[in-house]
Amino acid sequence: MGRSLTKAEWAVGLFTLAYLLASLVRLVTSPNPEFAFYLVVTLLLVAAVVWLHRSIRLNLYTLWGLALWGLAHMAGGLVYLPESWPTTADAPVLYNLWLIEDRLKYDQVVHAFGFGLVTWIAWQGVQHAFRQRGATARPTLGLLLICIAAGMGAGAANEVVEFAAFQTMDETNVGSYENTGWDLVANLVGSLVAASAIYVSRKSPE
Repeated sequence: MGRSLTKAEWAVGLFTLAYLLASLVRLVTSPNPEFAFYLVVTLLLVAAVVWLHRSIRLNLYTLWGLALWGLAHMAGGLVYLPESWPTTADAPVLYNLWLIEDRLKYDQVVHAFGFGLVTWIAWQGVQHAFRQRGATARPTLGLLLICIAAGMGAGAANEVVEFAAFQTMDETNVGSYENTGWDLVANLVGSLVAASAIYVSRKSPE
């Protein structure tokens, strides 16, 4: 618990701080109530990750993944695109960009990546809990389903946060019920990919 941060961990922290400060500057110069709300939520999540890392020591790749997820989230709401680019009918921001027109959005990729990470974090939490009891966690179907449920649960909590923004603000970029459904599908895909990777990695020869 009392171990000081390594240089690699400091690098993740400074990288995250840099884009959060850049996002804050952009918010001050171009006020946006919805983005201010999400920035506060992001800061709370950063604090939660710091606490979790101090508790179970997350894998360094996980920390970088979370940092990149945060950057993708900030960029998604702050980077405005040319009108000629394929976006949904909502605001022309990166979040609404069609990577494959009418099939796959930037937003959905961010969802899959992020909640796949949460599933991986859940597995690291399971491993830590087993180690505390002198045992080794193996990726059984039951344990992986718990991790997938954790990833999906975090994704559902994210939709609740978006719903809160929708209910309290005059204009948001939350999207329709269909958009929410596709977000949940993306969360599931990310969680399943993460669980599959966990299973395959443990089955690979040492």
